[in-house]
Amino acid sequence: MHINPYGTYAVQLGVDLVNRPPQTADELGTRCAAAGLVVDWDSTDNDLVATREFLADWVGVVDASTDSERADRLNVLLAAATAYPRLTNHADDGWHMHYRDPGISLAGVIRALVGVGTALHLTGRGMSRLGRCAAQNCENVFADVSRTGRQRYCGTACSNRDAVRRHRARAV
Repeated sequence: MHINPYGTYAVQLGVDLVNRPPQTADELGTRCAAAGLVVDWDSTDNDLVATREFLADWVGVVDASTDSERADRLNVLLAAATAYPRLTNHADDGWHMHYRDPGISLAGVIRALVGVGTALHLTGRGMSRLGRCAAQNCENVFADVSRTGRQRYCGTACSNRDAVRRHRARAV
């Protein structure tokens, strides 16, 4: 049973593709499949280009300075990506919802999946649950899935590195 196929994994796919941009169409398809997306077509160079363009726009949602600006930017992406919700059992793994038209390209699927996943993430967990790593010299984005909603770093390595930097600054 699928409770929400557009949940955390969808926004995390966007984060992963932004932080480590795929270099080839094959890599894009492989990484989408590894993230749990049913990829039943070949990814193309056009998919790679369109996905990069979408992610550049999606980062604008991450970098928005207010909740209203974040919602406005995401609404633009959703309007370009989604269709009416529909039931599907396309992979014979159970009925679930899709927010995209059938037969679209991988880039179109990514646009719809990450867009709707981001909307569900923000409305379900809080509008501030996307951000950039607070560590010096790190530009990575993150989707805050922590229990407290206070994530500031993209991962443990940056958190630890920043803690050491702060400790050394106090010791001087």
